[in-house]
Amino acid sequence: MSKHSGIYKERSPWPIWLWLFLLFLATSLALAFWAALGTRWGWITMLVQLLGLLYISQRSVLTVEVTTQELRVGEATIERKFLGTVTALSTDEMRQWRGPLSDPAGYMALRFWLSRGVKVEINDPKDPTPYWLISSKKAQPLAAALQDRD
Repeated sequence: MSKHSGIYKERSPWPIWLWLFLLFLATSLALAFWAALGTRWGWITMLVQLLGLLYISQRSVLTVEVTTQELRVGEATIERKFLGTVTALSTDEMRQWRGPLSDPAGYMALRFWLSRGVKVEINDPKDPTPYWLISSKKAQPLAAALQDRD
């Protein structure tokens, strides 16, 4: 395995239930435009909404990648030498860390459709961020990849 090859990679796109809900809302609005302004405006409204949903869905995908050298979460990157304790969080623990236990200085890469995650403590004296809280579909494998310090 090369120095920068991936150990773990996870992408978290929108779940199907979210797509269905948003398509229902978009169709409702398109029908309202159709009823008020006619067929052309109904189709234009639907098309604009679909393009907007596609754009937003692609921009909101959470990508987590662990290599031998670093952790990348979306646009954020940190060298693995600065990572401290890694904890896989259950649904209840994740809810607590997102809410009452959260520290405003913590880095949070959260997606509301993911109920579990990982908390990674940061051990960098130059970085005021105490931890990263990362939503994950597979919290246990992500935590295991981060704890593997080979």
